[in-house]
Amino acid sequence: MSRAIDGTKRKERRKKILKLAKGFRGRRGTNYKAAKDAVTQALSDAYVGRRDKKGAMRSLWIARLNAACRAEGITYSRFIEGLTKANVIINRKALSNMAIEDPAAFKEVVAVAKKAIGA
Repeated sequence: MSRAIDGTKRKERRKKILKLAKGFRGRRGTNYKAAKDAVTQALSDAYVGRRDKKGAMRSLWIARLNAACRAEGITYSRFIEGLTKANVIINRKALSNMAIEDPAAFKEVVAVAKKAIGA
C-alpha cells in the first residue's frame, strides 16, 4: 500500500493549526512547523494568563478597599479583621464595588467592622 501524503486528515490538522496562528508575525503565521510551536506556546500562555488574571483582579480590589478604608480612618487589615469578628461575609469584589458605587453603605460596613474590633 502506498503512503498517503496529500490526505485530507493531514490537511485538516495543518489547517486547524494555521487558523489558530492567524495574525502571528512572520513565519509563525504561515509555516506549519513554526506555527505548531507558536500555537502550543500561545495556548499554554493563555491558560496561565486566565489564572493570573484572577489574582490580579483580587489585588486591584484589595488596593481599592485599602484606599477607601484609609479614608474612613482604618487600615485594610483591621477592616477585614473587624468583618471577620462581626461575622460579615461579603467578598472583596462586592466590597470594592460598594466603596465605589455606594459610599454611604460602605461607611456603614466600616462602622460595623470598627465596632467589632473596638476601634
